Amino acid sequence: MKTDRLLGMTVYLLNHGKTNAKSLSQKFSVSVRTVQRDIDCLCAAGIPICSTYGANGGYEILDSFRMTRQVAGQQDYSFIMTALKGLATAFDDPGIRTTLEKITATSPFINLESGFLLDFGTLRENEEVVRRLKILNEAIRKKRVVRFNYANASGGASIPEVEPIALAYKWYSWYLLGYSSDRKDYRLYKVIRMDQVHLTELPVVHRHPSANRILNRHDQNDGRKYIDIRIRCKSEVRTRAIEYLNGIVEKELENGDFIMKLHLPENEQLWFGTLLSLGKLVQVIEPAFLKERLRRCCKEILNLYEHL
Repeated sequence: MKTDRLLGMTVYLLNHGKTNAKSLSQKFSVSVRTVQRDIDCLCAAGIPICSTYGANGGYEILDSFRMTRQVAGQQDYSFIMTALKGLATAFDDPGIRTTLEKITATSPFINLESGFLLDFGTLRENEEVVRRLKILNEAIRKKRVVRFNYANASGGASIPEVEPIALAYKWYSWYLLGYSSDRKDYRLYKVIRMDQVHLTELPVVHRHPSANRILNRHDQNDGRKYIDIRIRCKSEVRTRAIEYLNGIVEKELENGDFIMKLHLPENEQLWFGTLLSLGKLVQVIEPAFLKERLRRCCKEILNLYEHL
């Protein structure tokens, strides 16, 4: 157990850089004193760990250190294989298949079943979006600027030049995470709203943080306005409401109905369409402006078909 923890601590410090004792104790579920003893053991084993004190202090491994021995076990390889197979179902790229074959051929283990199957076939888009994804993926690999026509959610149009960083599947759609040369900031661009995607000859000139770090910051400050919604749901729609709206059941009623609380982006269309599709089985309690929006939308639909 201690050996696994020492190895895990070494790998964690290599991947995350300077980390204080409290964070390590929480990560590995041990006391701060145990962390200090483990660090002493690693130093005695020849791993060059530097300790600094103060508000920004912590432990870090010197850049000169590299792990050269095999540290991944059968379970590690099985998880890698599962992730690659899942990615292959979502994005048709020969490079993914090639990597999958390499891992299979070079793995020291025969049985690589992890017990998980990831089928992301629903992430596949139409042929045009797939074509755009391939161009954007090529731009990321070659570190070249991309230019495209873009329509935002409000209907505005622009032709941004973007330093591409990563492709991300979020909020049920593919996005390009990139650095906008015009805005001097990081942006998420919805791939389906792009047109005339062009790989330029301009090189990426900025040094960017990791995609995960940028996305974490973006998720905390995404600029979208969220609203709190309360709805009353009929008992027969319980499974669908919980699955599609992903809310919190606030109160159970005697007849089997229930009150659900939602916290959602105001201008997101998916949940609004879901409310419409559930019809009279779901009733909005609040806010009042959402009830009016639903009433107006239903009236427009009725007017559309009243002469049939």
